[in-house]
Amino acid sequence: MSLLAVGVSHQTAPVALLEQFAMGADETTKALHELVDTPHVSEAMVLATCNRVEVFAEVDRFHGGVAEVSRVLARQAGATVEELSPYVTVHYEDEAVRHLFTVAAGLDSMVVGETQVLGQLRTAYALARERGTVGRALHPVAQRALRVGKRVHSETGIDRAGASLVSVSLDRAEERIGPLAGRGVLVVGAGSMGALAATTLARRGAGVTVISRTPASAQRLAEAVEGRAAGLGDLAEELAGADVLVTCTGARGLVVGTDVVGAAMTGRAGRPLVVVDLALPRDVDPGVAGLPGVHVVDLALLQSEKREGATPSADPVAGAVGADDIASAHALIEAETALLRAERQAAAVAPTVSALRSQAAEVVDAELLRLSARVPDLDAKARAEVARTVRRVVDKLLHEPTVRVKELAGAPGGVDYADALRALFGLGIDAELTPERTNLAEAVTVDPDELRRGGSS
Repeated sequence: MSLLAVGVSHQTAPVALLEQFAMGADETTKALHELVDTPHVSEAMVLATCNRVEVFAEVDRFHGGVAEVSRVLARQAGATVEELSPYVTVHYEDEAVRHLFTVAAGLDSMVVGETQVLGQLRTAYALARERGTVGRALHPVAQRALRVGKRVHSETGIDRAGASLVSVSLDRAEERIGPLAGRGVLVVGAGSMGALAATTLARRGAGVTVISRTPASAQRLAEAVEGRAAGLGDLAEELAGADVLVTCTGARGLVVGTDVVGAAMTGRAGRPLVVVDLALPRDVDPGVAGLPGVHVVDLALLQSEKREGATPSADPVAGAVGADDIASAHALIEAETALLRAERQAAAVAPTVSALRSQAAEVVDAELLRLSARVPDLDAKARAEVARTVRRVVDKLLHEPTVRVKELAGAPGGVDYADALRALFGLGIDAELTPERTNLAEAVTVDPDELRRGGSS
């Protein structure tokens, strides 16, 4: 079995495509079960955020696993595998581990160094564990990824090199209308992103009004930031008096239409409005960007700025300290990847060692039984001494090969020694280790032609 990571992210896909992958808990659960019900996937975890949808899976075949995961992703996006393939990236074995650790550390985020993804990974792992789609293979990988994310943020200064997506978005708002202190800001959505936005706004001295489909949630968040709550029906009225609108709901359709924003701009005497849309799929009608006096900051804008090198997220190192922090984070990830590799390979040879010792014990027992039949008059004391001697001899003979195979398991090609041991002692050779595993243990971009063929291997 081998670890596989297949997905799309802001690194390869436009925001419009990422919107098609928006998944709630129910849809994620459906995808998890659909994945583990396929022939080649035995375990799966789905990380779905506003920046990415990626599947981390334990598979028994590389091409078959890629094809099956890609089909599930394509179904979720309402696209064909062929349409999706230009945006899909695939990582295998060590590269899959390294990629997950990099994501957990916030190094692969739209805003480098942000910490929110670590909580999202924790949620994804908890859901997969609850649904029974992670097992012996993915448990240690996910747990190690969470530990790596914590270590990177606590042992390096990467937090100084990055900020949250909310902070960067609000920085963009301040570039357009000036400091937010004393400004009226309307936050629509009281979930985790809404709470982060409201808290950040309160720290910047803004007056926060919270609107949510659930009035009790809006009230709780408003009280937490010393703001006030309003009803969804008051959206137009509240928007008319706001300087900034921040939306981050989990709705599947548009929440704020062009007509509502257009009406709110009437009578503002040229006072601009900044609309910050952090939702995926988007909450605000794209037509809002064309209204006079309205400035829109959304994920698509941040993504384009990053690619053009215009934001701190694209240039996370403001100086040598920042560069050192990023380098330290990558070094930590490399060390943890190597450590997990050694642990996984040691675990892979453990059944071989156990089988060898079991086979030896069966041979000893059979020979001692035969001795009892041939020399029935042997007294109990002598019989026990013979048994101890035979077992001691077998243990000494097995000690060196079993210790060495465990030591060598952590080295490149270490699992091959376990294969040799199984062959030499006739323990049975499983088909788990294939040429694919040894030749494709590196990151690749999925081959559209291979996906079209369906990955028959």
